[in-house]
Amino acid sequence: MGVNVQKRGIGLNFNENGEAEIRVWAPFAEQVAVLITESSAVIDMFNEGYGYWFLQTDQIKPQESYSFKISTPKDGKELVRSDPASLLQAEGPQGLSTAFDLGSFPWTDKHWDGLALKDFIIYELHTGTFTPEGDFAAIETKLDYLIKLGITAIEIMPVAQFSGGRNWGYDGVFPFAVQNTYGGPLALQQLVNTCHEKGLAVVLDVVFNHVGPEGNYFADFGPYFTDKYHTPWGQAINFDDAGCDAVRDFFIENALMWFRDFHIDALRLDAVHAIKDFSPVHILAEIKSHTEKLARVTGRTYELIVELDLNDGRFIRPQKEFGYGMDAQWIDEFHHALRVCAGQEQKGYYSDFNGVDDLAKSFNSAYVYDGQYSPHRQKKFGEPIGDVPGNKFVVFSQNHDQIGNRMLGERTATLVSFEMLKVMAAAVFCSPFLPLIFMGEEWAETNPFQFFVSHSDHHLVEAVRKGRKAEFSAFHDGEAMPDPQHESTFQHSKLDWQKLEVPLNLKMLSYYKKLIALRKQNEVLADLDRKNVKARAYPEKKCLMLKRGKGTQKIMVLFNFSDQKQNLSTGETIQDWAILLNSSSLVWNGPNEEIKSLAPGEQITLFPESILILSKKDV
Repeated sequence: MGVNVQKRGIGLNFNENGEAEIRVWAPFAEQVAVLITESSAVIDMFNEGYGYWFLQTDQIKPQESYSFKISTPKDGKELVRSDPASLLQAEGPQGLSTAFDLGSFPWTDKHWDGLALKDFIIYELHTGTFTPEGDFAAIETKLDYLIKLGITAIEIMPVAQFSGGRNWGYDGVFPFAVQNTYGGPLALQQLVNTCHEKGLAVVLDVVFNHVGPEGNYFADFGPYFTDKYHTPWGQAINFDDAGCDAVRDFFIENALMWFRDFHIDALRLDAVHAIKDFSPVHILAEIKSHTEKLARVTGRTYELIVELDLNDGRFIRPQKEFGYGMDAQWIDEFHHALRVCAGQEQKGYYSDFNGVDDLAKSFNSAYVYDGQYSPHRQKKFGEPIGDVPGNKFVVFSQNHDQIGNRMLGERTATLVSFEMLKVMAAAVFCSPFLPLIFMGEEWAETNPFQFFVSHSDHHLVEAVRKGRKAEFSAFHDGEAMPDPQHESTFQHSKLDWQKLEVPLNLKMLSYYKKLIALRKQNEVLADLDRKNVKARAYPEKKCLMLKRGKGTQKIMVLFNFSDQKQNLSTGETIQDWAILLNSSSLVWNGPNEEIKSLAPGEQITLFPESILILSKKDV
């Protein structure tokens, strides 16, 4: 059928005359009819060919419910199924689809020109646990707080309709439908509009590597899945097997919808290493091409950011250089090296990382493994990234995965000291990469972020429990796992906003505000040209020196990850430098007085678990 970037071509959409245009791909069907609940009407659809069925009708209005009756030639059965491209499942995945008019929202963000990717300071949040209310409307009430913190982009974990009201979002079964318990599509449009009015960009996490298990009836319509490949979470999506053209168009349409109809600024594509596609044009490259077409129509810029567990530059190289053209990728290796520096036990995938040496490597080269042997993987891994600019990489000291995929869901604030939290934050914001923080990190939240679901199938619930315990057995031995299905696991994972009344938490919040302000205002820290970055490790002292420059301006960041004072030889005339930030100062609830001036010579003393950010201007 092909994709028209200017309007959604699948599912139920209302045209300019108020008529519903309904299209579904059901190549397994002998006949398809639309069932309209309110009028009890049954209307046959027209076979367009290539498995598509179409109907234009004035018999259904917005907010009315509908479904498809599929007659199958194999066994003569008739199935009643919700629309795979449904925009709203008001009663959840097992309920009927609700007609929704995507074009009716009164957008007021015409002035919004978007935000350059290099200026993204990302705040990742989970809608259900970010606020006590757990919905989009409640997020709006916190936007001014995020702006005062210095955030420029919020990243919302997946909102595609899932089973029940508690889920991380990666079990979505209706990729186009916005979770009903969060407020549905209208509330998401309202949230994005408000963000743009306040100058915030919006990143939405989407899942194109699998479809969740409960309420998943895609296989009744057509070959959406393939047995050629497997994923850790279920059947692989059919991007290159027989019948794949319509499946590819389905997910291209999904990406375009978020940009065009919800005004999302960037998509974060979950675990793209689990997308298997050996087509001549990879599905990611095709999504990129269609996104660029849409951008030319709307005059706006849209970004594609991938979570990637492969140090493979093909994903972020431009298409003219035979890459897929993704705009940025998450760098887990920066996180892993940083966590080992901070004292993380070298178990599981952390066993590949050796502290400050590897953190210095990531500062310098983005990837830690760029072709050398990986003991954890038992093979050579990665490739050098070359001169790719820093705005192609997103780094963090914690995120939903790295907290929630600990069996107990402990946040970093419960694993390291208050002083070490400040060191880890500085590593992220002083890096030449895009910084991301996870909700509550900025005030040293101690409530866990645990894995939670609300499935209705008892057997599925038991499978999730067993799978979680087996997956993380390398990290925890003999400890009781929080029950993913129990509501208390979800409630314990909510942010405690009352901690903002606690002096120590407020001190950490002030520290984060200072770091973010330095990042935005200092021309060296704001510059993501990696050519002017040089990191050096002092492994015997557990220290690291990061030097960055732009023009005549220079920044030097000194990290001490040890619990002892350390003397470093910097190779600089240290008294010529000024102190921008000293994390161990009493100002930040540290144990030491403010350093008024630096001693002569090249030597400098670093307090335990501290950082110094120094600046200098060459004449």
